[in-house]
Amino acid sequence: MMKVFYGFAVLALLSLGISLGGKWFGRSIALAGHTDDATLREIVIGNNVISAPANTIRFDRQRRNGIASRLDLYLRWPRLDGYSDAARDDFNHANGARTIIFLSFEERIMSRDMSGRLDPIYASMLVRPGVEGPGGTTLYRFNEKSGYLNEVLAVAAEPAGTAFVARCLAGESADESLAPCERDIHVGDDLSLSYRFPRELLGDWARLDAAVRARAASMLGSGG
Repeated sequence: MMKVFYGFAVLALLSLGISLGGKWFGRSIALAGHTDDATLREIVIGNNVISAPANTIRFDRQRRNGIASRLDLYLRWPRLDGYSDAARDDFNHANGARTIIFLSFEERIMSRDMSGRLDPIYASMLVRPGVEGPGGTTLYRFNEKSGYLNEVLAVAAEPAGTAFVARCLAGESADESLAPCERDIHVGDDLSLSYRFPRELLGDWARLDAAVRARAASMLGSGG
């Protein structure tokens, strides 16, 4: 009788384990690499501490505290929030949704950000005149020797007298990309922040750039 009892006990434990494992595995499949965990993670890059909710960090291997050379995030426009069950369709690009902005923090390797590179670098590569783009931007094609043949440069004047500058894919490449436009800015203590965004947001470039800067500033602190 004891052998029978132990046999049933083992079967019961196995059944429970399979049930719990199935639920966990099923949830992992449903999340498809995302997480809805909003716990803050502290990532140190150089002299900067970036405090980011886990559900805004794009890759699982980066969702941990510690020192890193790079941090990749993704945020939903316009709230700039992370993944959640309510936001699942946006993050999975269901029905062609393009509302996700991809950001990357890493140590600065160039003395100028994209706006600062307009005159000394990009200007000599552009085919002028440009054409009118969305939101008051001007779109310039690159010349054949530039290495950017499938891209255009979007330029707009900012109130402070500087220029908003972003590179955007053109043609079929743009249609196939979820975020074909890219811009980099300097933030924090010698950090570069690159962010890629859907071309549909180019017409709202001023609000987009201000929102990204504010969100980055809210995540940044100084390390020892």
